Amino acid sequence: MATMKETKNGVEHYRMFIHGEWVEAASGRRIEVENPANEEIVYTVPDGGAEDARAALESAASAKDAWAAMPAVERGNLLARFAEAIRANREHLARILTTEQGKTYKLALGEVDVSADFINFPAQAARRIEGDILPSDLPNEHIWIHKVPYGVTVGIAAWNFPLALACRKIGPALTAGNVMVVKPPSITPVAVLELGRLAEEAGLPKGVLNVVTGGGSTLGRELVTNKLTRLVSMTGSTKTGQEIFRLCSERLTAVRLELGGKAPFILLEDGDVDKAVEAAMISRYLNAGQVCTCSERFYIHEAVYDEFVEKYVAASARLKLGDPMQDDTDIGPKVSREELERMEGLVQDALDSGAKLLLGGKRPSGGMFAKGHWYEPTILADVRNDMAVMQQEVFGVVSPIMKVRSYEEALSLANDSDYGLAAFLFTHDMRKIQRAVLELEFGEIYVNRPMGEQRQGFHNGLKLSGIGGEDGRYGQENYLEKKTFYVNFG
Repeated sequence: MATMKETKNGVEHYRMFIHGEWVEAASGRRIEVENPANEEIVYTVPDGGAEDARAALESAASAKDAWAAMPAVERGNLLARFAEAIRANREHLARILTTEQGKTYKLALGEVDVSADFINFPAQAARRIEGDILPSDLPNEHIWIHKVPYGVTVGIAAWNFPLALACRKIGPALTAGNVMVVKPPSITPVAVLELGRLAEEAGLPKGVLNVVTGGGSTLGRELVTNKLTRLVSMTGSTKTGQEIFRLCSERLTAVRLELGGKAPFILLEDGDVDKAVEAAMISRYLNAGQVCTCSERFYIHEAVYDEFVEKYVAASARLKLGDPMQDDTDIGPKVSREELERMEGLVQDALDSGAKLLLGGKRPSGGMFAKGHWYEPTILADVRNDMAVMQQEVFGVVSPIMKVRSYEEALSLANDSDYGLAAFLFTHDMRKIQRAVLELEFGEIYVNRPMGEQRQGFHNGLKLSGIGGEDGRYGQENYLEKKTFYVNFG
């Protein structure tokens, strides 16, 4: 039997995990995975295609009935063991995440912790999957609403937090009694492939979890269009989510999409400026700004504008770019050259359109920065809301700032976006906070704090930021179908 990986000339060559076995792609082709800090090839993974997707789906289908029939508490116990196996491999997984994605090692450790919790949280609630009994309009009759698993599901994770985003889907899907085929992103696939080994160690039956790698137009297309697939849960770009939505419409396959964001950061005249700056430092620069809930555009009240900008620029200038494995590094590289060049283009477009550069605006040079996808923290003033940098997702360390005169103006500008994932509001006025509940068109709103959702909450986007949502009780519901029984016992 083939092993998970083998090492040749310092490069680790991983295999896919299908039905409890480590296999190559049917085509024999492979995908190279680089370290974005130095552009060296550190891993390769199979470049799977439609044939491999079908094999994984058939494996899942063969396991679904027995897994669904297993008492929920037993499924929960196995998943709790799976979560513990992830924790036991914390440092190993974190090193992989840093190497393939470029995030700081300290953040990678946090991602592993969150990944385990994404499995453990729903596992602990396995006994609390509840239906309903309703009174009937007819005598001697009950109405039972049962919640049942979909069966074969597909989980597609984004590259910025690949391990956590995969586990965010695996945990509730498997707890509900579904089986899942997971497709990690081709650019950061390795930590997710390791989940196959850990699932096997935890005792998950063959076929319950399969992990396959390959392109979206080949392997991915087969996964979402195959008749065996009953539900697709995807985290990634809006463009990719729209294509998946179109493909799934042919068979009316259920979809759960967590897509792009363009989070507004609103600081009103009565907001705590120091707290806002502290929150902005986390909410803009975490993972080099590569988070869908990052603050992407700033609306600062004119009464506190100068103070905020001065303090934010000073704090940003103190951030250290460097080796993401070092404890004192604040910002690592962008994940790829393509992502870096796209961000550079948005900054240049803003400058050409009249924006003022307050900080950064370029790649660092020399030394370790001679290779890799690096970019300095960048702050822009004098921007307009119709600029691309204010409308398109930057997904990087760029902060465009606008001055506003009122809550109403900030609200109007914030809602003037195709996206509706996250928003930030800093004020002590409870009337405005209560208004924001109804008036801010975003699914996740942080008031007087930095970003960071919790397992018991509900991570949900509006507009082009997605449909379905994840986490907590409402996220668990997304992996369950309902059957209604009219039971006449007369």
